[in-house]
Amino acid sequence: MSKLIIHGRATSSNVQTAVWAVAELDLDFERLDVGGAFGGTNTEAYRAMNPMGLVPVLQDGAVTLFESCAIVRYLGARYGEEAFWPTDPAARAALDQWAEWGKGTFARSVIYDVFWILVRTPSAERNADVLAANVAAVGKLAIMLDRRIGDGPYLNGDDLSFADIIVGHALYRYYTLNIDRADTPNLDAYYQRLTERPAYASHVMIDYSCLQVD
Repeated sequence: MSKLIIHGRATSSNVQTAVWAVAELDLDFERLDVGGAFGGTNTEAYRAMNPMGLVPVLQDGAVTLFESCAIVRYLGARYGEEAFWPTDPAARAALDQWAEWGKGTFARSVIYDVFWILVRTPSAERNADVLAANVAAVGKLAIMLDRRIGDGPYLNGDDLSFADIIVGHALYRYYTLNIDRADTPNLDAYYQRLTERPAYASHVMIDYSCLQVD
């Protein structure tokens, strides 16, 4: 198998999703600094790989993919074992619904409704009332996730799955932002377990202070 190439800066949460999956599957890969301050997404060659000009892009031999969740699902289907990517469609769908929720609802609320205001918006332009409402909304979602996780330890029981990658990547930002968080003991324990995984610590727990706008 040839080395996988992932195009995208380390501080991108979407890139982190793809890289964490590759690392958990113990695949040989190289990540290239693209996007943000590094640029490189508006070239003809890059747009041929991703017409949106966003990161990440995965190259696996003749296969080229964009969209982080599509990348995770591809990696799971091609390289994952049963626990990571269940072969039974019903078992996989039961996880995939939470993966979809994790990306489209929870992560979107954390990153775009809270992180973006606190980190990517100048302090003079922040609306405190909007931020407070968004934090409260994220707290309700965190409680839903807390109930789903239960004793875990992971979304698929004893073993990490593709759904944990898609759901769990946003938790580093959720737990490191200076906000009030809901009472979620199951989610707290789940996040702690993720932080103890070398792949999560190396590729998701990335200092994002360089993204701060004042």
